[in-house]
Amino acid sequence: MTKDKPLILVTNDDGIASPGIHAAARALAPLGEVVLVAPREQNSSTGRSHPLTTDGLIEEVECCLDVGSFKAYAVGGTPAQCVLNALFKILPRKPDLAISGINYGENFGTGITISGTVGAALEAASFRIPTIAASLQLQNIDDFDKHDPDIDFSVAGYFTHKFAKMLLETALPDGVDLLKLEVPVQATVDTPWRMTRLSRHMYYVPFFDPNLGWQEKGRIGFKVNVTKEDVTPDSDIYAVVYDHEVSITPLTIDMTAPIDIQGWEQQVRQNGFSS
Repeated sequence: MTKDKPLILVTNDDGIASPGIHAAARALAPLGEVVLVAPREQNSSTGRSHPLTTDGLIEEVECCLDVGSFKAYAVGGTPAQCVLNALFKILPRKPDLAISGINYGENFGTGITISGTVGAALEAASFRIPTIAASLQLQNIDDFDKHDPDIDFSVAGYFTHKFAKMLLETALPDGVDLLKLEVPVQATVDTPWRMTRLSRHMYYVPFFDPNLGWQEKGRIGFKVNVTKEDVTPDSDIYAVVYDHEVSITPLTIDMTAPIDIQGWEQQVRQNGFSS
């Protein structure tokens, strides 16, 4: 690996065999040296978790695409653990950029803390690496874990390249640690993009099979639940679902509520909760 080319780490939560991560590698190849480090198996909805039950095994795998061959590694771990393995075991130096995705399915609103795609991006951003979590909206969300080869990631790859190039050339503003990129299902390279806020709406709601007993195996499912009235026009959901535009949401690791902390503390103390 050469130091004169940017080193770009690419990970995901769909697994090392996902066409989405291959699309990301293909799109990012002109920008630098791309290395793929991703879960050995499907790891959607794992957030930024670091479970003690993963085996941590690393295997170099073949990744030969039409634009060339890439170094690629399958890790027995979550997306966030893949980032740690990349930083401390696999890569020769700290990457100049990290991309998580391109994900099968949109990551919106309150659901981003569930997302393994965003979880990996948060992990990379915690090491002060410029990072993008990239996702493609699906026509049918039930396809999110199937690696459907008919889903076209080329436009999502175009926008991933576009904003990756921006991060390699321009530092993020103070207070921004990573970007969340959402590409509409019917987008083209001419689709407008805009900066958005993270919606507070629960876009994915859980559902259970009512016929399953407590001792019967079954996983919690999720379904999309949103109407236009649920979301504000400046949100990520509104931009993609209703305006069919590409959404870029600046995120921060600092989850402190944006309030006057000292003022609220004073109010609480005045209400009798003094130390």
